[in-house]
Amino acid sequence: MVLLSVVVIAALAAAPQSPVAVIEDVTGGPASVQAMDYVDAGQVIELGQQDTVVIGYLRSCWHETITGGAITVGTVQSEVRGGRVERSRTPCDAGQMLLTTQLANTSAGAAIRAAPVGGTPRPEFTLYGLSPVVEVRPSGTLVIERIDQPGERHEITLAADQLVRGAFLDLARVGIVLSPGGIYRATAGAQEMVFQIDPSATAGQVPLIGRLIRLQPAS
Repeated sequence: MVLLSVVVIAALAAAPQSPVAVIEDVTGGPASVQAMDYVDAGQVIELGQQDTVVIGYLRSCWHETITGGAITVGTVQSEVRGGRVERSRTPCDAGQMLLTTQLANTSAGAAIRAAPVGGTPRPEFTLYGLSPVVEVRPSGTLVIERIDQPGERHEITLAADQLVRGAFLDLARVGIVLSPGGIYRATAGAQEMVFQIDPSATAGQVPLIGRLIRLQPAS
């Protein structure tokens, strides 16, 4: 067990730094970011007086709507100078989702997957929206299958024209709604994750950080 922990720590140390937040929406014309961009701690975003960005922090679950001014991206929330910020916490497990993605892209990833419970793999993270947003490569097929109960399976052909920014599939836009409390396996090519839908999850356009799955190798 000690050796395994050492291997995991070494693999994570060698991996590229993970982003701290994602730009969920943009209004106006800020030059440096677009919707669905990941941002790093220390990054500066300059907004015009009428520009607005919505930022979701992946580990702290702060959800910010910022209008005007200069934003310095932090590790848990933004520092805003000369602008207005509305900030609230939203249910999310995006920090664990990031960790799962990072481990899956190391040689140690497969070795530390949770052991099955009652024949069903243990979920690696929880989503709080019934229609996930899945980051995938624009080729092949995405399969989402419920594994704690039989009978629910979704197959989506991944065409570039149906992906936001060429990489993000919003299941709400294609009319797919998963079941509250269900445990699912998402597979695209060699990438696979097991996740759970929170029993109190809601449908529709809930904040991105509460329903995001990164199902492709980190760049």
